Amino acid sequence: MNSDSGSTVPWPAGERELAQVRAFNKKLAWLPRFRIRNRLTPRVIQALLRASQIGGTGKLLKHGLNAENQVVGVDGVPVPVRIIRPKGQSKGVVLDFHGGGWVIGNAQMNDDFNIAIVNTCNVTVVSVDYRLAVSTPIEGLMEDCLSAARWLLNDDCQEFAGLPVIVVGESAGAHLAAATLLALKQWPGLLQRVSGALLYYGVYDLTGTPSVRAAPPETLLLDGPGMVEAFRMLTPGLNDEQRRQPPLSPLYGDFSDFPPALMFAGELDPLRDDTLEIAERWMTSAPVEMYCLPDCPHGFIHFPTAMADNVLAYSRQWITARTLDFASPR
Repeated sequence: MNSDSGSTVPWPAGERELAQVRAFNKKLAWLPRFRIRNRLTPRVIQALLRASQIGGTGKLLKHGLNAENQVVGVDGVPVPVRIIRPKGQSKGVVLDFHGGGWVIGNAQMNDDFNIAIVNTCNVTVVSVDYRLAVSTPIEGLMEDCLSAARWLLNDDCQEFAGLPVIVVGESAGAHLAAATLLALKQWPGLLQRVSGALLYYGVYDLTGTPSVRAAPPETLLLDGPGMVEAFRMLTPGLNDEQRRQPPLSPLYGDFSDFPPALMFAGELDPLRDDTLEIAERWMTSAPVEMYCLPDCPHGFIHFPTAMADNVLAYSRQWITARTLDFASPR
């Protein structure tokens, strides 16, 4: 798929990189698939995650950085955020939405990625610690993310006033990032502040795109065949027609006045078509770069491969370019 406003191309990878990915996939095949079947298991995983993060400020201190935890928001919707600032003057702001299937994760889990962004791009990262769907409807998570975005983009937030903002989201976080941008269309001036959107293998159709519905049992990392039922469990009381309504399913939204985007999907990811389809719709309104990573499953940026390192390095270059291009007309 190519157009004047964007392109979807395979990620350039050499045989050595591909062999490394395939070898790691063999290890993944032995691990249990992530699945949402109840609300107890995510609570246990979340507790283990938090326990593993005790003393996590050490990695920040090694880079001469620190994290500030604040509660922000507008219209009576308080949202915790984790703010990491560069050592020098900030050239922009990254608004980060973590992944975790809406049911696990927190703002701190992206510290490694965000430290690299802060140091390389000289931007501040504001990571949103939205509520989780084990106790809050997905609409509540979307409300948190919108509240944080409105706080950041409003001129009353003097620290970041006038700076370009790049929205970054991974998996469920990419869903929340896209949903937030759609909701921001109510405030065109705020949406105009967003210089770009960087989205990794997001979920954009909560009824299941073709690649989700056709996912074979041996999908890596994710429980492909069970994803449609998981979407239903997370949106109780809704039928498929209601689940398709944007911004709940961002794929069906209006992308006019949207910022340029960089998107990645794994060739072996059941969510592959989500990214392919939203990229095609998005690029009718703004430039989109979309890369399909050969032999890569969901979550590949977390894996110890050269391909993941190269994707993350390219992402940081793109963030820097978006901060520099902010003054240019879209």
